[in-house]
Amino acid sequence: MRAFGLVGYSGSGKTRLLVRLIPEIVGRGLTVSTMKHAHHGFDVDQPGKDSYEHRQAGAREVLVSSARRWALMHENRDAREPGPEELMRHMTPVDLLLIEGFKREGHGKLEVWRAATGKPLIAREDRSILAVASDGPVPD
Repeated sequence: MRAFGLVGYSGSGKTRLLVRLIPEIVGRGLTVSTMKHAHHGFDVDQPGKDSYEHRQAGAREVLVSSARRWALMHENRDAREPGPEELMRHMTPVDLLLIEGFKREGHGKLEVWRAATGKPLIAREDRSILAVASDGPVPD
């Protein structure tokens, strides 16, 4: 499965660009999936939901399924955080996997950069960034 990443600091426009790229790529007849890195903990479910109670009780994995979709939640507990390569093994193969985040990983990436964030270019320090997309001039 081919993978390509979009990286940048918070507020740079990564998600905005990603959700515009997806229909363009799908419109060309390719299948696309996405992977999103969350820097902080997150919950797919909420207190009071059965799946939440299963996780709180100690289940290592909880799979929630309906006629429309399914989601698998895996608790890392004390394990290290898996990288994109490992996570990809759990996904159905597609023509292109777009990865938002995981900026320290070695897959090919596009940096989304905006001067308004006040942050430096990541591309200066990361050879796996192949191009920079910006809403204005990019500093040398």
